[in-house]
Amino acid sequence: MGSLLDDVHTSAAWIARALGASGYRADFTPESLTDVERFLTEHSAHGAAVPGGLLATEAGPRLFALGAYLGETVRRGLGGVWEADDEDPYGEVNLALRLPGGAVVRPVQRVIKRFRNGPEDSLVGYAVGLGLPASARE
Repeated sequence: MGSLLDDVHTSAAWIARALGASGYRADFTPESLTDVERFLTEHSAHGAAVPGGLLATEAGPRLFALGAYLGETVRRGLGGVWEADDEDPYGEVNLALRLPGGAVVRPVQRVIKRFRNGPEDSLVGYAVGLGLPASARE
């Protein structure tokens, strides 16, 4: 197994391909977060995976990959550096992105929160709040 920093890039690229193959836009643009939001709406409800949906199996790795995708979209749009602690037993969840102004965000935690709470914790709203262009619309 590689380092978490390797995993974040591999997972983001993997989920982008998987989303694209399922008809979702996943090109690391702010606008693509609308499709990630749609994916979560279609495959989860009330903090659980929709039976038979794409999160019904291997939800943990898939949520990690969606968090990596969210973070990588923010990083590409705003800049920043991934930070990880391979010794942390919760390293996947605590994976951090340090933005150019010094703020630290945790995209995997945000995706888990969106999964649990639903659209009220919109990824699009989160990204726009961090400074991505408002053209990322729901």
